[in-house]
Order: sequence, then C-alpha cells, then structure tokens
Amino acid sequence: MNSRADKLGRMVSLVKLQLRLSEWQLAQLRQQERSLHDEQEWLVGALNDGTPPAGSSSQSIARRLNRASVGARAVQAQAAQQLDRVRSENRRVKQLEEVAKAALADKLRDAEKRSLEEIAGLSPAVRAWTPPPANRNKT
Repeated sequence: MNSRADKLGRMVSLVKLQLRLSEWQLAQLRQQERSLHDEQEWLVGALNDGTPPAGSSSQSIARRLNRASVGARAVQAQAAQQLDRVRSENRRVKQLEEVAKAALADKLRDAEKRSLEEIAGLSPAVRAWTPPPANRNKT
C-alpha cells in the first residue's frame, strides 16, 4: 500500500506539470491571437485612411489583412482545442488527487493498524507462532 500511494502522488505531480504546460501553451496561443487581431486593426485603419504607409499599396495591405485573418482563425481554432485539453487535464488532475488521497488514507490506516497490533502484541509474526485457542464447545 505504501508504494501505491507514493506512485499515485508522483503521478499527480506529473499530471499537474502537464496541466501547467498546457495552460502555458494556451496563454501563448491567446497572445498570438491578440497580436494578429492588433495587426488586423492596424491594417484596416491603414486601408481606411486612404493613404497607405510608404512603400505599401492598398492591394499589398489587403493581402496582408487576408493572411492575418486566416492566421487568426487558425490560431483561434488551436486555442479552442487547447482550452478543451486544459479542461480535460484539469478534470484528470482532480480525479487522480482523489484516488491519491484515498490511497494515502489507506496507507495511514494500515500503518496505524500495524502499530496497534505491535502495541497489543498481536503482530502477524506472533500470531503465526501461537497456536489457535482450543475449542471449548466439544460435545
């Protein structure tokens, strides 16, 4: 029981690390989404001004805007998938924590039982050496 609780504890910490990594990846996708959105706003503003920035034509700005919006949609889809992954990993962490908590409680219960048996002199080794009590109900 001891090693099972330890293994589950290690699994919980590993799954928590995986959850943190997934959350970080989601944050990175959200940041990409924001930067693409900002670029789209700037390009729309440049097109609406009527005078494109130096070295750019309205056609090149429109192409950049199209690429940015396609990229934003792709990043948004990835972010939605990543959010689903984060939610499922979060559920997995909670389930594993419950299992680990139960295993730890079993481990502590077994340790307490052993210590009580040792105090009472009823350890398994002692029980194996002592003969069973005689049956007094013989007829």
